[in-house]
Amino acid sequence: MKLRISLLNLLIGMLFASCGISTGKGTEQKEEGISVLRYDKLLSEYVRSNSFSAMQKLTMDYRMPTKILIEDVLSIGTVKDDTISQRLQKFYSDTTLVRLLSDVEAKYPNLDEVEKGLNKGFRKLKKEVPDTKVPFIYSQVSAFNESIVLVDSLLGISLDKYMGEDYPLYKRFYYDYQCRSMRPERIVPDCFAFYLLSRYGMDYHEGTCLIDLMMHSGKINYVVQNLLGYSDIGEAMGYSKGESDWCKENEKEIWNYICTNDHLHARDPMVIRYYMKPAPAVDMLGAQAPALIGTWVGARIIASYMKKHKDMKLKDLLEFTDYQEMLSESNYLAS
Repeated sequence: MKLRISLLNLLIGMLFASCGISTGKGTEQKEEGISVLRYDKLLSEYVRSNSFSAMQKLTMDYRMPTKILIEDVLSIGTVKDDTISQRLQKFYSDTTLVRLLSDVEAKYPNLDEVEKGLNKGFRKLKKEVPDTKVPFIYSQVSAFNESIVLVDSLLGISLDKYMGEDYPLYKRFYYDYQCRSMRPERIVPDCFAFYLLSRYGMDYHEGTCLIDLMMHSGKINYVVQNLLGYSDIGEAMGYSKGESDWCKENEKEIWNYICTNDHLHARDPMVIRYYMKPAPAVDMLGAQAPALIGTWVGARIIASYMKKHKDMKLKDLLEFTDYQEMLSESNYLAS
């Protein structure tokens, strides 16, 4: 079974409704811990010097990451094309991409902090969910396409999508609010959000409505918060302190707004987008509420539910999808 997830698809795709894989080196992480393969450096070496040895590694040792990059991420052909190696080099020889490859290497001389976070999170996830399979993790430069790519047992991190919100090249392609999520510290939580969604996808049905989407997205972020030890859900989601404080101070008013406007069980795509779609901000309560406010509220409901079900394991929470029952038993904001 093949699954491919991008950051945009993760956030927007939630709103609506097998092939074996080998890298040539094996796809299981070693017991001593996760080490991210620097596929981006190998690609950069090939582009800069037309290195035969680098190309051999790309096409032989790491053929699946190469296939995914060429066919799925860049869509420049297939690995079976006779001239695909030259086409790949020509593609990345564009002036902007040459600069991007260089900037990525300078920004990320190593991935020690990323590996530390991945090891911490997967160690706890394997404890909570023993059958967790740690994917083979590698870094790449996607030419501003996918942020995280998941295909079967591989997880690719596009470092060019995490260069920091003030990275000059972003100004040519993205709005300011989009750049806010393109920070190095978002790599690890994004990896876990994508990974968990790949294993525990939304169970869409005829009656799926806003509260289901809020709580499913909130549940995933609640688990990420617990795996990585964030102090609150706003931090796990990437909110600023000011945004988190505003949500906490207005939590009851936000909930009342949702309920009094009869949005809780809404299925109207416009209503769902209002609460769940990335945006600069959301007009609410006479102020500018943070985008994805629906996910924040959903996570708070999950937290309330878990406080009343202290024996529930994260594994059971991830597998439980009756959100109407969870909402009822959470006593969320009950006086």
